[in-house]
Amino acid sequence: LMADTAKLAEIAKSQVGTLEEGGNNRGPMVREYQAATYLAPGDWPWCAAFVCWCIREWLAGGALADSLDTPARVAGWRPRTPRAFGFEAWAEERGLPILSPRAAVKPGDIIVFDMSHVGIAVVGAPAGSKSIQTVEGNTGVVGLRDSAAGDGVFRKNRPRTMVRSIIRVAA
Repeated sequence: LMADTAKLAEIAKSQVGTLEEGGNNRGPMVREYQAATYLAPGDWPWCAAFVCWCIREWLAGGALADSLDTPARVAGWRPRTPRAFGFEAWAEERGLPILSPRAAVKPGDIIVFDMSHVGIAVVGAPAGSKSIQTVEGNTGVVGLRDSAAGDGVFRKNRPRTMVRSIIRVAA
């Protein structure tokens, strides 16, 4: 699939600053992100839902119009998993490259972390670089992932040692 994944990274960046409201894993935008998955919105960790929502919005903008020519094909292709590690199965089912944690990173790559967390790369990084810049949902300024302290969508600089896999959404 050929597509401009930099636009996917821009969509993720546009959400930075969105915060939970009314308690842990709650708020109008959290519910909107969660609605992009197959699980009913509720008080559950939403990092994967954020990535699903970003990809849904990216596809709605015609990102893969040449490859996925009908709304039904777009809907069937996009991820709906509420699980961070679920992105690997989704990518495998669609024949997308699942790269080593040390591989080069492109903006728009999905970054799956060892701690059952996921985000979207927003800056390219050469193979073997020490860190990756991402935008992630359900994280905090300091925290690693979901916490009761009140999370949101933040831009993060993560060490490569935390990366489980890199999924290349489009060539």
